[in-house]
Amino acid sequence: MKADPSPVDKAPGAGRPRDPRIDAAILQATADLLVESGYSNLTMAAVAERAGTTKTALYRRWSSKAELVHEAAFPAAPTALVTPAGDIAADVRAMIAATRDVFTSPVVRAALPGLIADVATDAELNARVRERFAGVFDAVRRRVHEAVQRGEVHADVDADRLVEVIGGATMLRLLLRTDEELDDDWVEHTAAIVVHGVVA
Repeated sequence: MKADPSPVDKAPGAGRPRDPRIDAAILQATADLLVESGYSNLTMAAVAERAGTTKTALYRRWSSKAELVHEAAFPAAPTALVTPAGDIAADVRAMIAATRDVFTSPVVRAALPGLIADVATDAELNARVRERFAGVFDAVRRRVHEAVQRGEVHADVDADRLVEVIGGATMLRLLLRTDEELDDDWVEHTAAIVVHGVVA
């Protein structure tokens, strides 16, 4: 089902500039309500009431519940790998650990099932979500290209598929095994499969 359509034009008008304090209050209220009541029970009216503002103020900033939840769950998309360049195995482990850390936060866990459904059925929202994560895809492409140049990685390895393998493995693990934590052993074992493969 497509995310709730906005009854208010999101484009900023010629009036007062947006107040970052209201933005912060809305995002915090969204995160708190997600953990308390879950994605399906979250409403824009409840967020507005918790944040001390109005639904109109919400829709001026975010076009739908799904877009608001995405920003509350992922407030800052990663834009670069922090591991030193020159070791693709370390890069892969760092990517898996970072993905694990993001996806296991209480807010993301509460948001993820509903977000997946809405992003899959709303092409415009899908494009905005992908745009927010463009920086991390670019960083991975650079690292993979550099590793290919060093002879560490096969030339036909697709960096975008690498991101999908890591993100997909993490999400599936969380969705299917909700009673078990993703510890460092999981990170190491998953990294070993990604780096070395499964063929002896």
